[in-house]
Amino acid sequence: MVSVKVRLQPLVSRINLPTVLKTAILPGDTRERLFIATQVGEIFYIGNEEIVNFLDIRSRVIQLGTNGGYDERGLLGLAFHPNFTSNGLFYIHYSLAGTQGPGALPDPFEPEPCDPKTQNLQWTNREANYDHIDTVEEWIVQTNGKSMKRRTLLNLRRPFMNHNGVNSLTFSPETGRLVLTTGDGGSGFDPFNLAQNDMEIAGKIIEMDIQRNLQTTNPPIVTRFDELPPSMQETLTVIVKGVRNIPGISYQRLANHYIKYVGQVGQELVESIYSFIHYHPVRVSQLVQAYTNQSQPKIRGIVNLGWRGWEGNFPTPIIRECTNNPEITQKITAYYEEAVALSGNHIQPLTSYFHEDPRPDKFAGTALTGVQAYMGTSIPGLTGNVVFTDFVKKASTPARGALAYTSARADGSQSDFHEIQIDHDFGSESSYYVCLGANLNQSKLFLGTYRTSNVTDLNQGRIFEIIP
Repeated sequence: MVSVKVRLQPLVSRINLPTVLKTAILPGDTRERLFIATQVGEIFYIGNEEIVNFLDIRSRVIQLGTNGGYDERGLLGLAFHPNFTSNGLFYIHYSLAGTQGPGALPDPFEPEPCDPKTQNLQWTNREANYDHIDTVEEWIVQTNGKSMKRRTLLNLRRPFMNHNGVNSLTFSPETGRLVLTTGDGGSGFDPFNLAQNDMEIAGKIIEMDIQRNLQTTNPPIVTRFDELPPSMQETLTVIVKGVRNIPGISYQRLANHYIKYVGQVGQELVESIYSFIHYHPVRVSQLVQAYTNQSQPKIRGIVNLGWRGWEGNFPTPIIRECTNNPEITQKITAYYEEAVALSGNHIQPLTSYFHEDPRPDKFAGTALTGVQAYMGTSIPGLTGNVVFTDFVKKASTPARGALAYTSARADGSQSDFHEIQIDHDFGSESSYYVCLGANLNQSKLFLGTYRTSNVTDLNQGRIFEIIP
């Protein structure tokens, strides 16, 4: 892989923590604008040398950062209808105000292989034991330029604060459907194994046929597919399961196919990026029917990332310090039987990077925050590759995120990755890399950074275009 060096061109500063960066052409306009969604509930776009307020739903978003400032809830997804320029339709995913609950477990969770109870926990009394409710809504830009909510597409009760996904909405260029990427519900180690359960909405990538779903305006609050009305089940398909946490999905046109890239945020050991071309989505109504009849659904076409049995290429480990030598760690398989059961049923990552990596040309990361295909030609060495960001490199002082890339291979084999060198002076302040975006034809890349890791530290965000 070739060495790549880029610069960062500042576009916006002093905004709240950005979660989504993507472009669209407004109704009545001809120019492609960069839209920025923030975790607290704002959406802006860059107009003619100015920042324009597009939507403010801060009053609708749950109170963030109540437990120390860090939070994974908020405004997490923004997608524009493929015909947005003519119909003004767009879609948002956020955590609803006034829905704070006590959570599904009273204490932090870690599996204990010697204690079967920790291997088989059940999420009980869900209407009381949950953290918050996420919603997916359809909005429209009216003729007066103001936006109005049209309907709710999904209300999802979440067990914990974290793993709700980010950059979680897009439209598939293959099917024209709205795609929702959602994490396993949170805590750590997926305590209820929601990601592998076909009835659980958590831990899946779902396609929503919004054209067939026109009658749904106020759906029930659910956690499982079989709690949805049959009319809604018919409009949903599952394309990926075994998701832990995910910074969206990116599509790359290759001849007559699209390569799909998805990133899997790791638990203790490794961050992974997956790619696939062929898949056969399964309609939720089929999954529910099989569950009701206690039969085996035909789910061979669903892509499985392997979580919670597998973390990237590895059976999911618990990492503990070695008593006699604290400089090294003991890695214990957390879910041996699940790892064995999934050994032939999950796909291998395109590439992985690690939380500890002694190799001189690599970096030790913490959490994947963005994955984008790049089809531009202005940055030599990146054309046709997939670019990704990590929140913060281990032991970087001051804190710095990482920008890197990898390449898809025609034979589907695994690929290495290479860190992209950035020629930019951040000064003495920390700079966490919190999101990555692209324009409509993927010829431009945008980076969102934040000076702290807390959403409650306001106006600490910056947006850059990545340039040669």
